[in-house]
Amino acid sequence: MKIGKKTAHRAEATKGSAKKSTGRATSSRRLQAEGRGDQAKGNLKQAMAKIKDAFKH
Repeated sequence: MKIGKKTAHRAEATKGSAKKSTGRATSSRRLQAEGRGDQAKGNLKQAMAKIKDAFKH
């Protein structure tokens, strides 16, 4: 997998974490939920990329 995609997946997880923290700080349940979703999606993409790389080599 290319470095750019790996970086994008990591950035998505980080963005989700930031949204979740901001939601906690502002008591916004909607923002917390969006953050958890983005974080989970980014983590899932990272895991899938690792599996793909494992089978390539």
